[in-house]
Amino acid sequence: MTALLYLLGVVVFAAAILASIGLHELGHLIPAKRFGGKVTQYFIGFGPTVWSRQVGETEYGVKAIPLGGYVKIVGMLPPGAVELADELTDELDADGRVIGQVVRVRKSNTGMFTQLVSDARAAEWETIQPEDADRLFYKFSWWKKVIVMGGGPTVNILIAFLIFTGVFATYGNPGDQTIETTVREVQACVIPAEEDGRACTEQELADSPAPAYSAGMRPGDRIVSFNGTEVTSWEQVQSLVRANGSGEAEIVVERDGAERTLHTNTTVTPRFLEADDEKPTEVGFLGVVPGSHPTTGGVVYTVEQMGHMTVEVVKSLATLPAKVWGVAKAIVGLEERDPMGPVSIVGGGRLAGETAAHDEIPVDGKVVSLFLLIAGFNFFIGMFNFVPLLPLDGGHIAGAFWEALRRGWARLRRRPDPGYVDVAKLLPIAYVVGMAVLVMGVVLIVGDLVVPVHLES
Repeated sequence: MTALLYLLGVVVFAAAILASIGLHELGHLIPAKRFGGKVTQYFIGFGPTVWSRQVGETEYGVKAIPLGGYVKIVGMLPPGAVELADELTDELDADGRVIGQVVRVRKSNTGMFTQLVSDARAAEWETIQPEDADRLFYKFSWWKKVIVMGGGPTVNILIAFLIFTGVFATYGNPGDQTIETTVREVQACVIPAEEDGRACTEQELADSPAPAYSAGMRPGDRIVSFNGTEVTSWEQVQSLVRANGSGEAEIVVERDGAERTLHTNTTVTPRFLEADDEKPTEVGFLGVVPGSHPTTGGVVYTVEQMGHMTVEVVKSLATLPAKVWGVAKAIVGLEERDPMGPVSIVGGGRLAGETAAHDEIPVDGKVVSLFLLIAGFNFFIGMFNFVPLLPLDGGHIAGAFWEALRRGWARLRRRPDPGYVDVAKLLPIAYVVGMAVLVMGVVLIVGDLVVPVHLES
């Protein structure tokens, strides 16, 4: 049964990610077609074609390696400058009659990077027909380019938003706990702050019983008031107890629907008031642990939480190469793998399987965890694709904004239109970034197979 649950978790996660990839690519395809562009291919995956079908001018299909997807939009690269020997040539029919004109791009041999750009430009324009002249992507208005290229990652972020909203509004946010005034645990004795978490010894039970334990407080009691002051939050309870020192304490609790008044004396003991405190502070101590539940919220709450997530993702992206290097060292045994570090889709599948098969997680907890895992991956994929570097979507978006900026500046200065931004000139950067992304992806996949991150017990 455990193996079947594990497999189910992996299959559900894999299916959700494939669906997300497909929707991401639709985020590019739909606006591109709506703006009159020509889209010749829509594929999920890379490598050899497993299945495809031609519908109109677009070939839809699935490839063997399900680690991404793409759409082929005609005319991403402009033909190039006149000095690169581009020329307009007559297009002839079988009888030799001129039926149109097409740009022919000659290859250049003035250097490795120039050759790469020239080859890419030539390959792009070999597929363009004369009737495509008004449908080329590079001729789109800058804002249309932004919508087309931003459509894909925006879909991923929207998927994440919808999942987060649904979970936060119903189950709550497991990562944001609301502390209750209801007691979850009553500590039997006073344990030094440095040893917090261990069990009481018999001697400690005899010599230093906790005030709450002495007063007869029980798990499930809801604290109503402390020394006559009505309490509405756990933070208020903490403040009142700490300020009480070793004084008398009258505590009213609600138990089984009825209020009970308990009497005790709080005791002064050193406590760490903040998680990053180096030294404990002597304060009043009662000896209870509060209960908690996931914080619930609607759309506004979700937006706030995703704002915090955005900050964390940006920090993660800035340190991603270093973290992947740490995974590489873990693979060869030079260090332990960081359990909070990045994982690939393979690692995500393993975590999904472990979640589904975990004996101590209730069914609703498993469902919520899987949904949040899928949402987290979508959010990261969306943010990652907005990085303003080619070949990522953000690189094309940055190029479109640059085009708008320099054309607007030229109009203000009454200068000639500088024309379209030639993203082909940035292809060397795209090759370097693409190779870096590929290497990091391979390292993470290998790491997830050799030294995987496991679900915390």
